[in-house]
Amino acid sequence: MEKSKLHFIKQLTALLAPLKPSLAQLKLQKLKLIIHVGTPKTGTTSLQTYLNKKQRKLRGKGILYPHNLDKLQNTAAPKHQWFEKNLVTINLDSLLENFRNIISQVKSDTHTIILSSEGIYNYWWDFPSQSKDILGELSKRFDIEVWVWFREPLGFIESYYKQCIRNPQVVGNPCYGKDLSFAEMLNINWFFQHLDYQGFVTECQTVFGKNNISVFKYEGDVVQEVIRKLGLATPHDNPTPRQNNSVNSASIKLLRTINHYNMKAKDKTRLMPHLKAINAVLENYANDILIDEASKKRVLQLFKPINF
Repeated sequence: MEKSKLHFIKQLTALLAPLKPSLAQLKLQKLKLIIHVGTPKTGTTSLQTYLNKKQRKLRGKGILYPHNLDKLQNTAAPKHQWFEKNLVTINLDSLLENFRNIISQVKSDTHTIILSSEGIYNYWWDFPSQSKDILGELSKRFDIEVWVWFREPLGFIESYYKQCIRNPQVVGNPCYGKDLSFAEMLNINWFFQHLDYQGFVTECQTVFGKNNISVFKYEGDVVQEVIRKLGLATPHDNPTPRQNNSVNSASIKLLRTINHYNMKAKDKTRLMPHLKAINAVLENYANDILIDEASKKRVLQLFKPINF
């Protein structure tokens, strides 16, 4: 592992070396790397869709929202899921290949790169210590800034429960694609540790530096916040339409039934368009409560808030 880590660092340093003259011209020490880590259900897909559509406008301001490698492309909104996947598996060869792809898209006036994937927050607790060492090495070679949005805990954890139920099963994950009630899932450490907002921020500060973490309270439209931060806002901006609508309680019951059969991911994916149609029809009928009063109290006990 140490040999792979040294190879990764050496190769990444070599990739960045030719950029130094242009960075000097821009009077920068390092390229800025903004890592948007979510959290889930805070407008992440809407933001990714926006950044992808505005790539040319962003480039005009020296900001790169990079394309993924062709072999990684899918029909979902453009996101950089390879980042957390390579860190979970410590696949440094693939991580290096993806950074080589990013650097190939950097131009002489590029000063900022943005990566976005809510999975970075989802899987943070699954990253081995070696991967967090790699993140520390990245922070020495880029001017890293981590962006994270947090929702109030009850709304967040209910939405996250629904996402876990919707996801296909993943080997080693105790919650994805399982037939579990909210109360049952709340008893699983992997699930409820996502309520430790402060713990996540503290660990990020340790890895990337105390002043390199930007924490925001989710207030409904992340896209508008980001375009203001990037200097792209115009007087005619409208509220951003939601890209992902939540499933209702009736659809959750159907999904739990599907999950009971331990279905292959590709087959579950084939069912999702039909489930979305069913979800729309059932919207006026589904009023079951997913989180009972006892579970609400437990959520608030487990929650570790951020002092904004």
